Amino acid sequence: MRIVSVNYSEIKTIQYQGKSVTTGIFKKPSQQPVTVNYAGIIGDAQADLINHGGSHKAVYGFSADHYPYWKEQLQRAQLDYGTFGENLTITELNEAHICIGDQFKIGECVLEVSQPRVPCFKLGIALDNKQGAKLFTKSYNTGVYFRVITPGVITVNDTITKIKSVKPSVSVRSLFKAKFDKTDSQRDRVLEQARELSTLAPEWQEKIG
Repeated sequence: MRIVSVNYSEIKTIQYQGKSVTTGIFKKPSQQPVTVNYAGIIGDAQADLINHGGSHKAVYGFSADHYPYWKEQLQRAQLDYGTFGENLTITELNEAHICIGDQFKIGECVLEVSQPRVPCFKLGIALDNKQGAKLFTKSYNTGVYFRVITPGVITVNDTITKIKSVKPSVSVRSLFKAKFDKTDSQRDRVLEQARELSTLAPEWQEKIG
């Protein structure tokens, strides 16, 4: 796994359906090293601190490998890294193989998987598609939220190494699917297992409680 883009943003105010909306979803790539503390990337801003940010959503990673799929879905020839609001665009990030509680090292920085990402209407704005959040949910490839275990500096082309796995656990993809797909045959087993995980973010403990 490797970081191909580091992205962050300031808060912007935009017009949406006749109302002013503040958002930090419009992340832009940076070639400069960034410092990560327990709250996230220094210089990155979140407008809605109830639904975004905080220690259990300090850093958001999304797979670079998903971008071709979304170019086809959205019929877009160009889709810049950071479009999904991710801080880190990462190669070989596979939600089906990454589990809640897994820890990854990037330089001196250590990140721990805390929860899947649940999209809000602002993703539709970022994608310029009213069905964006719904399409994202149906893909089940949500990216990964991390909490910061050890602060440090991150830059483009850094290698990401898994240094810890929690057993038993549930994958990010299986947990999200179990929550939002009531026809999932593994739903009850996955949710029961997830309820036992101390590494699962409190927000998700409430969602599946």
